[in-house]
Amino acid sequence: MKSLILALNCGSSSIKFALFETDGAAPPRKPWWAGKIDGITGAEPTATVEGHRASVVLDGHDPYRAALRYIRTRIEAKLATGRHRIAGVAHRVVHGGSRYREATRISKDVLADLRSYIPLAPLHQPFALEAIAILLAEQPDLPQVACFDTGFHRTLPRVEQMLPLPYTMWERGVRRYGFHGLSYEYAAVALAERYGEVARGRTIVAHLGSGASLCAMQGLESVATTMGFSALDGLMMNTRCGSLDPGVVLYLMEVEGLPPDRIAHLLYHDSGLRGVSGSSGDPQALLALEASQPRCRDALALYVRRIVREIGALIAVLGGLDLLAFTAGIGEHNAELRARVCAGLRWLGLNIDDRANAASEPTISTPTSRVLIAVEPTNEEWIAARSALAVIRDLDDRTPRDSGSAVAP
Repeated sequence: MKSLILALNCGSSSIKFALFETDGAAPPRKPWWAGKIDGITGAEPTATVEGHRASVVLDGHDPYRAALRYIRTRIEAKLATGRHRIAGVAHRVVHGGSRYREATRISKDVLADLRSYIPLAPLHQPFALEAIAILLAEQPDLPQVACFDTGFHRTLPRVEQMLPLPYTMWERGVRRYGFHGLSYEYAAVALAERYGEVARGRTIVAHLGSGASLCAMQGLESVATTMGFSALDGLMMNTRCGSLDPGVVLYLMEVEGLPPDRIAHLLYHDSGLRGVSGSSGDPQALLALEASQPRCRDALALYVRRIVREIGALIAVLGGLDLLAFTAGIGEHNAELRARVCAGLRWLGLNIDDRANAASEPTISTPTSRVLIAVEPTNEEWIAARSALAVIRDLDDRTPRDSGSAVAP
């Protein structure tokens, strides 16, 4: 019987799941089996498994728990032959605060700690913790491991972590943490394999998805990043504002009279590309509309400008740039936005190969470009599975135990 690690990546309206075999020192990068459920809270949720997409019916009273139950049923059916068992579960947990910097076995006490960080990542933290809580109640002996998006940024210099607030706030954990760490950790692995010493130099990775951030790396370690205390900071995103003058928030409270919950909804759900365009938070949809709708054109121009400006700031921190890599949904698949970002950096000697960019090839810079430009698909689930496997094996080495049977959320 072969062992598997189940990786769960839970968002507010979607859940990705992947099963990785664990016979080797590290799991293969391609999952043994994988899928996802999208639109969990919408009118027409869908499940995609092994490339086949179909509508699913979820309990309207608790669609998230119903989605987890659906995943469990599908996994149990997949494992019905008895040739595999699940040895542990890896969870992508967005925020580990100042206490959790490495992948950690989850207990009731750890779960309670992680709940205290929900206000800092309300789009992701509560949903990952709900899946953890369900499994912890139903199968307490099954090892569960939290893999933190903040963990990769534990190498940030102290000056990058600090905020210009009273020092007592630092002591209470109000600091810059950074996010998208599982994605950046994978980029560090993959780019080093592909580009060797160049990737170990001055590298910026642009994680451009519905949430977006940049990470400056030296020696494949995080030295600066655009997201800080919460997942609202930094770049303009699909529906999130990114960096914002705090005076705007004070104005919304004092003059507009908005309560905190309405301000939070505005900043997380009604800002960014959606807010400026008044149409959509999807940049691909806005590209189709920009010729006829000035607000869509403005939204895209601001989106690109913010990326270019923040890349410029990170170049200053790095003292130059050797490699720029695009990853995540938009970064991997939107050639037009990649081209616009690179056009804004042409002064640095970036030259993009239009044909390679259109095909989203691994290297999209020309031979004469002073900076390598790459497209690197992310693999957060594999990083989580690899980290969880290391934790579980360490536990087994110290206290041999039965890791459980064929189970799922």
